[in-house]
Amino acid sequence: MSKCLLGIDAGNTMIKAVLFDLEGSVLSVAECAGETHQPQPGYAERPIEDIYHGVTQAVRACLAQAPRRDLQVIAVGAAGHGNGLYALDKQRRPLLGIQSIDSRATERVHQLELDGSDRLIYQRSLQKPWPAATPILIGWLKRHQPEVYANIGHFLLAKDVIAHFLSGVISTDYSDAAGAGLLYYASRDYDRELMALYDIEDALPLLAPLNESCDVVGKITPQAAALTGLPVGIPVVAGIFDVVASAVGSGVVNTGEASIVAGTWSINQVVVDRPDYLRPVFMNSIIERDRYMAIEASATSAANLDWFLREFDDGRAGQGAARSSDIVAHVAANDQLPLYHPYLYSGRKAGVSKAGFYGLGGWHTRADMLYALFEGVTFAHRAHIDRLRAAGIAFEQATLSGGAARSCIWPQMFADVLNIPIKVTECKETGALGAAICAGVGVGIWRDLAAGVKQAVKVTAQPLLPIPEQVAFHEPRYRLFKKLETAMSTIWDADEAFH
Repeated sequence: MSKCLLGIDAGNTMIKAVLFDLEGSVLSVAECAGETHQPQPGYAERPIEDIYHGVTQAVRACLAQAPRRDLQVIAVGAAGHGNGLYALDKQRRPLLGIQSIDSRATERVHQLELDGSDRLIYQRSLQKPWPAATPILIGWLKRHQPEVYANIGHFLLAKDVIAHFLSGVISTDYSDAAGAGLLYYASRDYDRELMALYDIEDALPLLAPLNESCDVVGKITPQAAALTGLPVGIPVVAGIFDVVASAVGSGVVNTGEASIVAGTWSINQVVVDRPDYLRPVFMNSIIERDRYMAIEASATSAANLDWFLREFDDGRAGQGAARSSDIVAHVAANDQLPLYHPYLYSGRKAGVSKAGFYGLGGWHTRADMLYALFEGVTFAHRAHIDRLRAAGIAFEQATLSGGAARSCIWPQMFADVLNIPIKVTECKETGALGAAICAGVGVGIWRDLAAGVKQAVKVTAQPLLPIPEQVAFHEPRYRLFKKLETAMSTIWDADEAFH
C-alpha cells in the first residue's frame, strides 16, 4: 500500500479535500462550494451543517478520484479560515456559524478604541480588535442575542468544526487561538484578564482545549467513516489556522521568510523569532512552539475578482479567472487607467470602507476595469507590506500563493508593486498541503514542519524580479490610491448610508 495524507482546507466560500503523496504531489482534489447567508447588511453566516456537508462531499469525491486503489490514507489534517465564530450547543449540536467577513460588531470595536481597551487587549494578545475577531463576536452575541449565548456549550473555529465532525473531539490549536486574539502571549494560554477586557470572562469555560497544530487529537469515528468513505481509526490532528497553513504549504517556516496569500483575504506574513516590533501589527500567530507569524491582513484580495466575474461575466468566476488574466496582460499601462479600491467586504479593519472605481471615463473598457481591479488588490497587499516594514520586520523576497498565484499576470504585478522578488508555489493547494504536512508530522512521517516542507514543498526555481519601468509606473498610482482612500474615509466614517 502507498501511504498518503489527506488535507482539508475550509475557506469562507469553499471546502477542499486534497490527497497528497509523501512527496507533496497532488493525487486527487475535490471541492464543495458553500453559501454565505446575509440575513442583514454586514452579516455573513454559514451554518455548521453546511461545513459538515461540504466536508462529506469533498472527501468522498476526493477519495473516489484517487488514481490508484492501493493508496492508504494514514492521517488527516484540516486548515480553516481564522476568526469568525462557530458554536455548538450544550449537547454538542450545531448552533451558529459566523464567517470572518462579518462586520456586525463594528460599533463594539469603536467602543473599545474610545475607552482605550484596544491598547490593553493588544498588550496581552498581540491582536488589534476588529469586527470579525472571535472574542469581539462572542461579546456581540452576549449583548445582542443573550438567548443564543445562554445555549452555547462550545466555541470553535472553522477547522475545529471539521476535526469535531471527523473525530467527535472538541479541540483547537495554538495558531488559530492566537490569531483569534484569545491567547495571552506571555503565558501562551487562555487568560481571564484578557477575557475581562473583552467583557467575556464567563466564556472562558466554553473555549476548546489547546493543542499544537500537529498533535493527534482523535481518530475517524464510525459515523464520519460512513459519511466520508475514510476508514475508521485514522488519526486526526488538531489542524492549523489557514493563513499559517498556506505559509507552510508554500515552504515558509523559517525566521525571515515571507508568505503572501491572495485569496478571499489579503494575507501578508513573516516568520519571526519574537513578536517585538517598532509599532503594532494587525495580527500575530504561532508557528510550532518557538516561532511566531507577524501578519497584516484584510478581506481585500482576489475575492474582488470572483465578485466581478460573478456579476458581470455570466457567473463564470472559475472559468473566467484565467481569461481575465489574459485580458489584463494585453492592457497597455498608461496614466489614464482607472483605480479601484478593493473594499467589497470592508478593508480598513476597524473602520467602514467601500469598494469603488475612480477616474472612469466613457472611453474605458471592461479590460481597463479589470486591470484596475488587479492593480487595486495588489495595492491593498502593498499597504499591509508597508506596515510590516514600518514595524521593523525585514524580508528580502516573498512566496505568493492563493488565487492570484494561478494568474499569468498577477505574480509579476506583485513583484513590481511590492518591488521585491516573488516566488510562486508549484502546488496550488497550499492550505491543504500545510494541513497535510501537519498530519504527517503528527504521525511521525517528519520530525517537524521544516522536515516536511523540505520533502513535500516545491517552488519556482527562479523568482520573478521587479521590472524597473513597471515599478516606476505603479508607484505614483499607489500614492494616488492612498490619497483617494484618505479622502473617502471621511465620507465612509461620517455618512450613515455607508454603515
